[in-house]
Amino acid sequence: MADYEQNVALIKLAQSGDENAKNLLIQQNYPLVKSVIRRYRNKGVDYDDLFQLGCVGFVKAINNFDTKYNVKFSTYAVPMIIGEVKRFLRDDGYIKVSRAMKVLSLQIKKYMDSSIQTGKEPTIQDIAEHFDITPSDVVFALDASRYPVSLYAPIDNDEEGGNLADRLVVDDQSEHELDHFILKELINELEPRERKIIIMRYYRDKTQSEIAKELGVSQVQVSRIENKILTNLRKKFNE
Repeated sequence: MADYEQNVALIKLAQSGDENAKNLLIQQNYPLVKSVIRRYRNKGVDYDDLFQLGCVGFVKAINNFDTKYNVKFSTYAVPMIIGEVKRFLRDDGYIKVSRAMKVLSLQIKKYMDSSIQTGKEPTIQDIAEHFDITPSDVVFALDASRYPVSLYAPIDNDEEGGNLADRLVVDDQSEHELDHFILKELINELEPRERKIIIMRYYRDKTQSEIAKELGVSQVQVSRIENKILTNLRKKFNE
């Protein structure tokens, strides 16, 4: 309870314009932001850019959070962070090129221009040897300098009308980690008896009869309570 009250106090300070409180909240919640953006690392966006987007969503969560929501701040912040990243991918969804690759591409172009002026156009192998990189890195760097492609641009000759985003591989492990985090937060928000039933049922593998005996109620009551809890959890999880 002390941690919750301290968190709420910092949020109120941040909402009143206290930048130190806002920065402290961001620093304390770096792990939360990172856990959310991990699922989007293979979407063609630089990790640093993803992290900044996550922080923007987190700050929006700070500004809009109301203790009347009766939920933990982290539970409220996660959808805000996800929303900010998804909004970027939807509205500005371009395949980003890393800064290092952009610099290398520029250096290669200068080298090629200089070589051509001396009367010799360098081959891929010449460029690779000059920069001490592999030929494939040369090709990638040169290709990276082209105009970026939208992740949501239609793919030519795709009869199903798909786009690049549809072809990207989803990191199942990251999805699982985020789902687990959200579920854990939702379970922590349950009433003590409801939380106890879920933990005994799904984390300790107890039967409804065993739980009923421990709580001093009927098996039918446990079944009804469990079904009600699961219905509410599914609803909140999918919001």
